[in-house]
Amino acid sequence: MSSLGLNKWIVSGHLGADAQIKTVELRNGEKATVASTTLYVRKMRDRNEAFTVALSIWEKSAAWRKLQFLKKGSLIICTGSVEPNPYVSSADNSPRAGLQMTVLDVDLDVVRDGDDAEEPSEMMGAPLDESDAKATKKTASQAAAPEAAAPPAQPTPSAPPAEKATKKQTTKAAATPVA
Repeated sequence: MSSLGLNKWIVSGHLGADAQIKTVELRNGEKATVASTTLYVRKMRDRNEAFTVALSIWEKSAAWRKLQFLKKGSLIICTGSVEPNPYVSSADNSPRAGLQMTVLDVDLDVVRDGDDAEEPSEMMGAPLDESDAKATKKTASQAAAPEAAAPPAQPTPSAPPAEKATKKQTTKAAATPVA
């Protein structure tokens, strides 16, 4: 396998703002949706200094599914490709070096909710929508107490023995959490 042209970066930092979603027109005339935000990355030696990375999250990427959890101040880990992005400072009109990252995936480390409270995230595979979130919570509670989640199935007296075994297996499978 050749690594010629490989551009894969992993960086962690805090989000400077909630992502701004916009629709853009591509060169071929098609339209696409992209979210943009800024990541503040602390330098290793001097923890008081930081640099910024402009993030672009495209609609068809894996990171797009986690967009609803990306709030200002959240600590995240981004994987993607980086390109230089020079700009002119508005403070003193001097040229600056910047980085632009096209994010392929995001790992959530610390997510901030509406009250700015920090909570560790266990959402490596974040749910796609609210109904998935409810199903995930239900599955997690079933895993904690499988006996309470679903009562064992009572076989009907007229059912053949093979059907009884199938009902027990089905009930057992329903109570087993999905990974």
